[in-house]
Amino acid sequence: MQADKGDFELSMDELRVVTRYAAESAEEVLSVFEENNPEDLRPRLAIEAAWAFVHGAARTNVQRVRALDAHRAAKEVAGAAAEFAARSAGDAAAAAYLHPLAKATQVGHILRAAANAARAAELTASGDPAEGEALMERARRRATPTLIDVLSRYPLAPVGKSRVAHLMQALDSSLRTPR
Repeated sequence: MQADKGDFELSMDELRVVTRYAAESAEEVLSVFEENNPEDLRPRLAIEAAWAFVHGAARTNVQRVRALDAHRAAKEVAGAAAEFAARSAGDAAAAAYLHPLAKATQVGHILRAAANAARAAELTASGDPAEGEALMERARRRATPTLIDVLSRYPLAPVGKSRVAHLMQALDSSLRTPR
């Protein structure tokens, strides 16, 4: 993918690594959405679109449409945990559209699926932050050197007040810290 002045290169292989990471995160909480909404396939279809790209399919409008559909499902579902699970699925499909722009907002394409999944896990456990932290630890362990290299090309995750923003910032910081 061609970069503009001040930005950088980002290969399709690197995009696939990022999308795999996001899809793995979203899969961890998909059941939270599906348990109470088995008829709504939008989050599942978003994750499937992400995996199709990961496994070599072209990056097409399918990932964008499925991401938007999953985010619509998040707005329509009853229950905050299910909402965050659907958001995570939408973020997984959207990860295929990470751009090589040196902007902090792009970090969301890399880490927001994991942060939303962690929030869904917390809410499923009556708000227990230990559940979210356990999911974040799995996300940290899953991060490959390629994913960390891509992440390090971007500024730090944007500062936010929401729990998801705090989770994303914590994950960002931990992945950038040498292990």
